[in-house]
Amino acid sequence: MQLTDWLVLGCYFLLIVAIVWRSSRHQNTTADYFLAGRHVSWFAVGCSLFASNIGSEHIVGLAGSGALNGMAQAHWELHAWVMILLAWVFVPFYYRSGVFTMPEFLERRFDARTRWVLSVVSLVAYVFTKVSVTVYAGAIVFQTLLPDVFGSPDNAFWVGAVTAVVMTGIYTVMGGLRAVVYTEVAQTFVLLLGSALVTYFGLSQLGGWGELIAVAKPHAHQFALWRPNSDPNFPWLAVMIASPVIGIWYWCTDQYIIQRVLAARGLSDARRGAIWGAFLKLWPVLIFLVPGMIGFALHEKGLLAIPLKTDGSGAILGDAVFATMVQALLPIGLRGLVVAGLLSALMSSLASLFNSCATLFTVDIYEKLRPGRSEQTLVRVGRVATTVVVGCGLVWIPIMKKISEGNSGIYDYLQNVQGFLAPPITAVFLLGLFSKRINAAGALWGLVVGFVLGMAKLTLQTLTKSGAISRDSFLWPVGDFNGYYFSGVLFLFSVILVIAVSLATPAPAAAKVKNLTFKSVSPEWKAENRASWGVPDVLGSGAVLGLVLGIYFYFSFWLN
Repeated sequence: MQLTDWLVLGCYFLLIVAIVWRSSRHQNTTADYFLAGRHVSWFAVGCSLFASNIGSEHIVGLAGSGALNGMAQAHWELHAWVMILLAWVFVPFYYRSGVFTMPEFLERRFDARTRWVLSVVSLVAYVFTKVSVTVYAGAIVFQTLLPDVFGSPDNAFWVGAVTAVVMTGIYTVMGGLRAVVYTEVAQTFVLLLGSALVTYFGLSQLGGWGELIAVAKPHAHQFALWRPNSDPNFPWLAVMIASPVIGIWYWCTDQYIIQRVLAARGLSDARRGAIWGAFLKLWPVLIFLVPGMIGFALHEKGLLAIPLKTDGSGAILGDAVFATMVQALLPIGLRGLVVAGLLSALMSSLASLFNSCATLFTVDIYEKLRPGRSEQTLVRVGRVATTVVVGCGLVWIPIMKKISEGNSGIYDYLQNVQGFLAPPITAVFLLGLFSKRINAAGALWGLVVGFVLGMAKLTLQTLTKSGAISRDSFLWPVGDFNGYYFSGVLFLFSVILVIAVSLATPAPAAAKVKNLTFKSVSPEWKAENRASWGVPDVLGSGAVLGLVLGIYFYFSFWLN
């Protein structure tokens, strides 16, 4: 990086500091700190949804997946249709209930036990998956772009990891969700522009889109959107089963995402924010996944030297593809802008995670244990909780480094772990909204048993891949069973278990489920919901769904 790049980067951070300073002046209540005073416009909600989702693990990991697996993981990035589901099905219930968190919503619908279970599961999952993966991806960027600035590539990795976590932690502690949301508005456009520039310069260096197709065709089995069911990693049936389960959990029930919708200034803004976010969500396939394939093509033609794995296999290190392209292809000045985009992704995701963790701990755990505390005390506890999560993220980085290097890229690792966590939560929320007969006992059994089975599968799969469980062991078939198929099996099992236990125990009282399921909403609820949308919402949703189908159609046949 040259002086001009550092100046561009410095200007970007000055903008972030200004936004945080302004946001930190309005943090007097829990609604201010955790939900930005519930006064966020639809435009900011949509930008925040996109920027929270697109972390450095997304940019780095998706580019790496594009280079290693082609379009195989595009199915997860075409979840814009799930965000339309969020806008029309889930948002009215969440926003009208006035809750701060998803566990709090479960308590309204079921009981306090389900709230406790979801709170603990979410906190553990955030620290050991999202926080650590995001930090690791950011550190890889430092290691690739600044290998000698801090003495060695390894030093650059650790400086990048620690600096990113500490800086993001500071501005999240100071500014709360208001700082997170409004910095993400700026970060959204830096992300889009920076990644589009990498795609443009990569294609220019390669010789155009036709040349990418020409290089990809001999590797059609690797680059295809649809893999045969005999494929050990991405069988199409397993992918189509697992990706919606994970998508509905992530976009429609996860505190990390839903917190932005709850911060909207009205039901109309909440829905339109989700629709605007769905449109933005269409772009990662084109500006994150495609650059990875371009990087692979440039490497194949000898125009770009991507670092190789250290295991002696001669395979490229997928997670280093994006940063290598930034370093080798972009001119001075633009390189600084794209690095700002990468750091934006890292910081926006981390800030969102830190604030969501603080909200979960303060609202769902601390306030339940110590009721009646003042608003100022709760805000202070939220800041302490954020600091603790920052520390946990730092401690887990060395372990994450080893886990990631032993798998087929951080994005594949992340999707596998989420595939084991998502099914029971998705089952409970869907059944809870669509059936008033589902009760607290069924929800509790579904969450607890589903979580235990998911973690057991994760443990056995990790041990199998590492060689700790041999082929002779009776546990090997379980550990080796495709994780995406397992996600579908676990979802079906969770649905059956929740329904069976609910039918075997008394139905919830009518007052308990009023306005919390589709079959128990009042006429006033229906009228308010109908008044919150109009023709622009319908047209916007239709346009997003049409674009999703168009992208699917093109990439289904692009190598034929």
